[in-house]
Amino acid sequence: EVQLVESGGGLVQAGGSLRLSCAASGFTFDDYAIGWFRQAPGKERERVSCISSSSTYYAYSVKGRFTISRDNAKNTVYLQMNSLKPEDAAVYYCAAALTPWAIWTMRTIDYWGQGTQVTVSS
Repeated sequence: EVQLVESGGGLVQAGGSLRLSCAASGFTFDDYAIGWFRQAPGKERERVSCISSSSTYYAYSVKGRFTISRDNAKNTVYLQMNSLKPEDAAVYYCAAALTPWAIWTMRTIDYWGQGTQVTVSS
């Protein structure tokens, strides 16, 4: 059974930090690029960050504030979020695809998690 399970969301004040985790099982984790997406009520789902075996990618809106990393021994990807802003509030999802191109273009994404809520107060 393929699973992606997000955790680490919660409520923080603007300027605070959270670390999200995406724990994977049921597929060959090392072969996949893993991305983070977010969706706020009434808005489109948007790209946040992506990591492959060799590269990382960030949306302009989070560059310099968020850091993506992976621990293949634990089949887990992390998203360290610093200097959080109210506009970062959303449900955050992780997703897996065989290429970072597929992640970044939101094409042929193979697996999605169910999301974790991030709330940022001002």
